Amino acid sequence: MTRKQSKSAMWGRTFLTVCALVLSASLSYAAPHHMSNSPDGPRKMARELEGKTNGRVDVIVRFTRPPTAFHHGKVTNRGGKLKRELGLVNGGAYSLPASALADLAADPDVVFISPDRPIHGASTGSVVPVLDYHTDTINAPAAWAQGLDGTGIGVAVIDSGIANVADLNSNNVVYSQDFTGDSVNGAVDQYGHGTHVSGIISGNGSQSTGSNDFYTFKGVAGNVNLIDLRVLDQNGLGTDSQVIAAIQTAIQLQSTYNIRVINLSVGRPVFESYTSDPLCQAVEQAWQSGIVVVVAAGNYGRDNAAGTNGYGTITAPGNDPYVITVGAMNTKGTADRTDDVPASYSSKGPSLFDQVVKPDLVAPGNLIVSLYTPAETLSQQNPGNEIPTSLYMSNGGSAASGSYFLLSGTSMAAPMVSGAAALMLQQDSTLTPDQIKARLMKTAFKNLVQYSTVTDAVTGQAFSEQADVFTVGAGYLDIQAALANTDLAPSATGSALSPTAAVNANGNVVLVANASSVLGSNGILWGSGILWGSGILWGSGSTTDDGILWGSDSSTSDGILWGSDSLTQDGILWGSTVEQDDGILWGSTEEQEDGILWGSSNPTVQAAAAALHGDK
Repeated sequence: MTRKQSKSAMWGRTFLTVCALVLSASLSYAAPHHMSNSPDGPRKMARELEGKTNGRVDVIVRFTRPPTAFHHGKVTNRGGKLKRELGLVNGGAYSLPASALADLAADPDVVFISPDRPIHGASTGSVVPVLDYHTDTINAPAAWAQGLDGTGIGVAVIDSGIANVADLNSNNVVYSQDFTGDSVNGAVDQYGHGTHVSGIISGNGSQSTGSNDFYTFKGVAGNVNLIDLRVLDQNGLGTDSQVIAAIQTAIQLQSTYNIRVINLSVGRPVFESYTSDPLCQAVEQAWQSGIVVVVAAGNYGRDNAAGTNGYGTITAPGNDPYVITVGAMNTKGTADRTDDVPASYSSKGPSLFDQVVKPDLVAPGNLIVSLYTPAETLSQQNPGNEIPTSLYMSNGGSAASGSYFLLSGTSMAAPMVSGAAALMLQQDSTLTPDQIKARLMKTAFKNLVQYSTVTDAVTGQAFSEQADVFTVGAGYLDIQAALANTDLAPSATGSALSPTAAVNANGNVVLVANASSVLGSNGILWGSGILWGSGILWGSGSTTDDGILWGSDSSTSDGILWGSDSLTQDGILWGSTVEQDDGILWGSTEEQEDGILWGSSNPTVQAAAAALHGDK
């Protein structure tokens, strides 16, 4: 056996075990943490909320049909208060006594009750200024050379808002609406995340140009129309119901502003199947309305709490098989994409509960330069992320830029795909969301570095990565190749649903494609190497017709740990302990990222959360 074969076999045995651990963890959730028409769910939630000072809980209630005053009355008659109508998912957001949950869940008109969970942006901080080549690595200049800039395409940015910055054309932001309840600032970004994301989509680079300029920080599609839907507050926190309401608004405004793309660089852990999760159901409604939905994969790739090396950490709604879920790559500070590697923090699949194969593809997400204002929370907490003007002007000196800022995360990767989708739609407005997803995945660059080690820029900790299907999906975004592709499959009635993963009777991890999905039909086969490439399937005989991801002669069914007791109860991926998820009680205003509580009232903890770092 050669050294290369030995390493491949080692990864094969390790991956089979890890994948089975993830799948086992999903299956072991016999009683998932959600509310349903069972008294057990409401009683459990009530127990978790006993410590609340007023005994009330914020929930999303879904009914059997679009709710009317009659349905809302079912909640208000039990002491509840309607906070927001969510007709998109046949429901509403309510505050009601925890003691009323069991009775409400028993109502035959109630389909599902879930906590109105906290959600946050999927970005981290960074303190390492390097030159940013993300548009080069994804071949965006090839689109610009064709005169494509996203003109006429509306992109809804559901995030922390958009600040008034010079690099966004005065007519870029055509509509703004706040969903956080901020009556003073409206939809203007107070956190900094949404402005950074918007710059990646459509920044024009005007503040990095001039007579001495040698680098311009431009967005992917500089002339799209931005629809600013603010759901995150000044600390980067929001709720499921706010995001669902924003998606609902995007659908309502679809024809008014030609909204063809929604960017969701926000997420939270997965608590139930996507078929029940109201957040996932909302993005599906947008997709079926003809809007491409692009979602960040999440930043939990370093989470080894369950011994899975970050596998099984995709966040919602990126776990939904309809949407395009985007992971992050590290460009290594060069324009040459052949040396690029997966970012260690980028969340990996398969998804919890449903084992959906995610992410769908990857894009640059490490140390990305984009827009900000000094007044925003992220910049105040991370002044070291303000890049020096010397990075883009030859006589700029060491002064901190007042326009450009570094952030890392899958939040930064997702808008690159949103911009790419806008360019494709400008070129051919007849493309459906499924056709765009299929083209992006088929044409993604697949000749990736198969094994790599990245080092944390602050702690010096090393992380080993593999460019496998659950880490990089179908490959690396390639805008030039996507624009050159003319495949029209699937048809207007077809789909590009992401497949699921399973362990077969022989102990092999296999892909199970949806019968209606072009990603598992004639022409673009998941298991054929056309979509994935042999490197992404680890080159171990996995490109056969039966869709085997990895088969190892040394791995027997007993070694797969399928159904093992090793990941039950307290061993579940999110670190569940005694009726808590992620160590946080349902309905809490705090969210955990890499062990740091987001939304904590402690300024020191807040600063630490915002200063999370990227890879070298």
